[in-house]
Amino acid sequence: MDPAEFIEGGTVSVSDETYAVCRTDGDHPDAFATVREANETTVVIEEERVDAVEADAVEHGWKRLTFEMELPFELVGFLAAVATVLAEVDVSVFVVSSYATDHVFVKRDDRADAVRKLEALGCEVDG
Repeated sequence: MDPAEFIEGGTVSVSDETYAVCRTDGDHPDAFATVREANETTVVIEEERVDAVEADAVEHGWKRLTFEMELPFELVGFLAAVATVLAEVDVSVFVVSSYATDHVFVKRDDRADAVRKLEALGCEVDG
């Protein structure tokens, strides 16, 4: 499968919410995502709720770009293509993937550059 088939004309929605990425020892019921590893737990939560999380470290100011398409597990290179074009304009990413959808978080100040690059790739960006 060619990632371009999914990127070209694919819809990307940009969240109204701004998120924080927190390193903590527990989860939070209002979290967008929780990732547990042996030595730490990462919680992605709306910034307005970050005070409810007991965190060792917090990265503020992330906007969520959701690829509104079901991406098959066999698809190779999709995130690499997205990350590569964003890296060309020095946009750092934090990625959370669910069963069939990818969410790429970019810093609030990098949102406009990220949107321009994704539109140049052929994505239809909403928000």
